[in-house]
Amino acid sequence: MRTTSVVPHGPRAWPLWLLALVALSLPLAAGYLWLVLTSVSREVHGLLPVGGWQPENWRFLWEAVGRRPSIWIVLGNTLLFAGGVAVAEVLVSAMAAYAISRLRFRGRGLYLGLVLVLHAFPAVSLLIAIFYVLRVLQLFDTLLGVVLVKVALDLPLGIWLLKGFFDDLSEDMEEAALVDGARRWTIFWRIALPLVRPGLLALGTFALLSAWGEFILPFTLIVSGKSWTLSLYLQSLIGDYRFTDFGLLAAVGLFYMAPVTVLFLVGQRFLLNIYGAGVKA
Repeated sequence: MRTTSVVPHGPRAWPLWLLALVALSLPLAAGYLWLVLTSVSREVHGLLPVGGWQPENWRFLWEAVGRRPSIWIVLGNTLLFAGGVAVAEVLVSAMAAYAISRLRFRGRGLYLGLVLVLHAFPAVSLLIAIFYVLRVLQLFDTLLGVVLVKVALDLPLGIWLLKGFFDDLSEDMEEAALVDGARRWTIFWRIALPLVRPGLLALGTFALLSAWGEFILPFTLIVSGKSWTLSLYLQSLIGDYRFTDFGLLAAVGLFYMAPVTVLFLVGQRFLLNIYGAGVKA
């Protein structure tokens, strides 16, 4: 007589996982709830928002706050910064990764190792050198200078990531195109890039999210208000806790968080593709 063992699964196991996830999510949910309530409240006592509706917390949308630039100029700067970083990082990383994946040249292994070593250096340790380089190039206090620095620091990760996607592609179609007389540049644009579109979208989403939340580089390399990003605008509202307008701070924080939250919800499925491609030397 055959006996079958029944392993408990299904609905019985879910409540424990749900309770664990809810417990881990409570601090984050409480922080977001505090932001929402504080952004529409008149006063904050400790960490508890009190009072009625206070639309003045959102006055930065229609008027300049103090000597700060208009929030719409700052938003435009942030969009230019994040968009420029994402586009440049994807294009340069794709070209470098394709060349490393498909071409065989002397020193290829050493080059890959150096690229990985560059990613190990934190940006903070290079700030003084970056400052002097931008001063010499007359790009200090410009969005272009910060975009170039951010792209240069993030390129190693982008190159290694896309190299894994290109390595996973079959070379049959590319070899057939070479036999038909196609140039390597044409093959790259018309055959290879469309096939690694998930990797490009993943890297683009990651680069956009990273640039949107970047603070150290703009804070160090941007001085004038005309080139401020939203991270600098938000930081300017934080002073001595006794004089900080927490209602305004919470409202600006929500304004800063909303676009990138929507982007993450739309692009999270692309970010999962980062772990879908292997990396071959």
